[in-house]
Amino acid sequence: MTQTRNKLSRFGVSLDGELLRKFDTFIGAEGYCNRSKAIADLIRKEFVSDVFAKGGAVAGAITIVYDHHKREVVNKLLDIQHDHGTIIISAQHVHLDHDNCLEIIAVKGLGAKVKELADSLKAVKGVKHSTLSVTTSGK
Repeated sequence: MTQTRNKLSRFGVSLDGELLRKFDTFIGAEGYCNRSKAIADLIRKEFVSDVFAKGGAVAGAITIVYDHHKREVVNKLLDIQHDHGTIIISAQHVHLDHDNCLEIIAVKGLGAKVKELADSLKAVKGVKHSTLSVTTSGK
């Protein structure tokens, strides 16, 4: 295997015909114009998952939907965010309707700390749904 930096390297891949057909259907639906870009993105995705699983540095977004009428939910969410201020880059609050709010919290830090924050927020009574999406920290 050839090691190059910032240069394209070509290599061959052998796949079962049915798997390749499914892959082509998948990448077409995702808007990829070629297999190379799709394969590179899948590899990068696995690297990010590995870094996150091992507790390495990641960036990401925590999204939560909650009922702001629930007793103390807003105060609890803010207290948790203040306790994790070192990994929160920014937060955006959106009023979805009279009862529901959406909070989008941008984070950057060690995977374990990011997960701890996300888990703490989703456990608050009144939170209806929560997701954590992680990506590379760019390094």
